[in-house]
Amino acid sequence: MNRIKKNDQVIVIAGRDKGRKGTVNRIDGERVWVENVNIVKRHQKPNPAKGLQGGIVEKEMSLHVSNVALLNTTTGKAGRIGYRTLEDGRKVRYFKSNNEVVDA
Repeated sequence: MNRIKKNDQVIVIAGRDKGRKGTVNRIDGERVWVENVNIVKRHQKPNPAKGLQGGIVEKEMSLHVSNVALLNTTTGKAGRIGYRTLEDGRKVRYFKSNNEVVDA
């Protein structure tokens, strides 16, 4: 069970975009793509077969999962995550700071 999942609210804790908040769009192994974070400019060649126009394109790039932390909405800060099993047998994530369950 991963600590960060798709559609989680996260905050960047290291790097150029430190302090920026966003939603996880995609996860691939140890890389995460966060909405409107780590925007880079790429020079793109035109490709008439695919209908792509050339020029300078801004796109989101991935971040390593260790550079983001789950955002605790009650405190507004990054929170450390633990796991516990509920009475009904479900394994859920919870914030260690205030014991609030993330997966409701």
